[in-house]
Amino acid sequence: MSSKTKIVVLRMKELIYTGIFVALGILLILLLVYMFSPKGGNSDTAEGSGKYVPGVYASSIMLNGSAVDVAVTVSANEIESIQLVNVSETVTTMYPLMEPALESLAEQICSTQSLEGLTYASENQYTSQVLLDAVSRALDKAGVPTEEE
Repeated sequence: MSSKTKIVVLRMKELIYTGIFVALGILLILLLVYMFSPKGGNSDTAEGSGKYVPGVYASSIMLNGSAVDVAVTVSANEIESIQLVNVSETVTTMYPLMEPALESLAEQICSTQSLEGLTYASENQYTSQVLLDAVSRALDKAGVPTEEE
């Protein structure tokens, strides 16, 4: 029985290069799987958990060339506050019923969490309607986006 012994000589440099390429290949495959796998339920549950996307949303009203912003602050499920922003002294002087009308509307909207069934004085009727329209536009911006958008 004659068996010939074969001796294989491996150079350390070749082993190191091969190990590095195998590690990079595995890392690349893991990266591709991570990037192209469907996302987990975290984004769906956070997005679908409330009526609004939390934040401050503004809608502008033009009054004699001056812009007045109506800022609506919302949390995920409720309207927290409504206020006038960027009101100049000119607008305050020319439209003295603007701030009291908004305060009255804001109190009603925050307590009922709805724009329906609000009451306002007859002398504030048109001012209140303009403010309600601005609040409605701001709440439209705050709504949770649907799949079609």
